[in-house]
Amino acid sequence: MDFADYPLWLIFVVSLAAILAAIEIGRRVGLIAGAQGRENISTIEGAILGLLALMIGFTFSMALSLFEARRDAVLLEANAIGTTALRARLLPAPRSTECVKLLREYVQIRLDLTQRDPSPTEIAAASARANAVQEALWRQAKAQTATDNAMAPTGLFIQALNEMIDDQEKRLTAVGNRVPSVVLAVLYGIAVVASAVTGYASGLDAQRSRLPIYVIGMLACTIVALIQLLDRPTFGLISQQPIRDVAASIAGFAD
Repeated sequence: MDFADYPLWLIFVVSLAAILAAIEIGRRVGLIAGAQGRENISTIEGAILGLLALMIGFTFSMALSLFEARRDAVLLEANAIGTTALRARLLPAPRSTECVKLLREYVQIRLDLTQRDPSPTEIAAASARANAVQEALWRQAKAQTATDNAMAPTGLFIQALNEMIDDQEKRLTAVGNRVPSVVLAVLYGIAVVASAVTGYASGLDAQRSRLPIYVIGMLACTIVALIQLLDRPTFGLISQQPIRDVAASIAGFAD
């Protein structure tokens, strides 16, 4: 099961229903057990809530680090594209014009993905188009090397082009790095068990209000939903402004 295959709102609703149901079932069992079930329940309740807090902290830290890696990858790729475009202008005409034209197409492919929340199929198609443009740029570099293999400007352009290709792969790798579904499944499982135990403890004391338990359950669901929101690279949380800036810069180059 991959949680990314389902809408976030649906996951939140189902998980909230499961947690509230676990609280209610645990409370009813606690009411039936009465005073006989009070032994060590406070210790068990504290331990499992501590385990839940530990799992939430661990998973949130993992999702945040992956989010930051994807954000940094966008900036690195934008800088690499901009550097490649500047060095392409050092090449003799008409090769410089052709390379800048290809780079405009390349950055437009990236820019198109920022206008909406693309599907995996659209991302794959855009990657294929970007690879084709990279191949065309590499052919231009190869042809230029055949006539002029000096470090400047040909060598500088090839170096920048290599970095641009590498940074695209880094970004795609960062996009593919996600919090494992098994970790999220275990987190939800612990949350449900913790809810059942707290509900059970509440049922042992008929005077104990349900409201704090429900609030804790809702907070747990909200935090796990936030973790998954950070873990979804196509949701739009990561600013694509560096790509927009470099696209505007290349569009302003004189042919």
